[in-house]
Amino acid sequence: MSRGTRNDSDRRLDEAGSALAAPDDGPLKLAAPAVAPPRSEAELLSRVDALAGSTLAELAGRHGLAVPADQRRAKGFVGELIERALGATAGSRPVPDFEAIGVELKTLPVRADGSPTESTYVCVAPVEGSTIGRWSDSPVRRKLNRVLWLPVQADPHLALSERQIGSGLLWSPSPDEDAELRADWEEIVEQIVLGRIDRISAHQGRWLQLRPKAANASARRWGVDETGARTRTLPRGFYLRSSFTRSILRLHFI
Repeated sequence: MSRGTRNDSDRRLDEAGSALAAPDDGPLKLAAPAVAPPRSEAELLSRVDALAGSTLAELAGRHGLAVPADQRRAKGFVGELIERALGATAGSRPVPDFEAIGVELKTLPVRADGSPTESTYVCVAPVEGSTIGRWSDSPVRRKLNRVLWLPVQADPHLALSERQIGSGLLWSPSPDEDAELRADWEEIVEQIVLGRIDRISAHQGRWLQLRPKAANASARRWGVDETGARTRTLPRGFYLRSSFTRSILRLHFI
């Protein structure tokens, strides 16, 4: 074979490198979905069942990718890899990950006992009251209408590549869960409407909380204070407490 000839292996390596390309100081970004979007919940669950028990290295290998060794550069990698494998299409758009069937994907890093290690990001929160509507129409409610929870091992003693994917669960909030989430949401947005966003603590809300999404001042956005004056504030996000996601997993898996 001449020096100028490229074989299939070369091309696959190039594709993998392209899919994992990222700035030196930024998170890895994967390419477009590797498979077609699922056409039904049954098809999605079939794909999820096929992933259960696989390590992240095995899943990445099926798509010609490599799990990053430096976990500081792996921010978002697990979720994006699973989205790619399952055919998610939303990207960064404010729609469900599996848009055609209205299902949101949430990967849950879990300990050895199956309990989530951290809170779960839901969506961006408004920083001023003029953009807030009703609970039933809110981005939080739309995101949580139908969720695929997918646990992934998060044992710090395991390399990222060795961590396994668990069994998935399709979930919708029960009337009681919806009422509790709505109460938390209404308590939080009332403070936003009154211009008190900087007073909201992460301790507020039984299951739903509001937290800053950036730590540096350059990321600040325009909001409104209690006097109605424009003011700069950190962007916020809605998060589900780990106690809430733990209760979901225990109810359905234990």
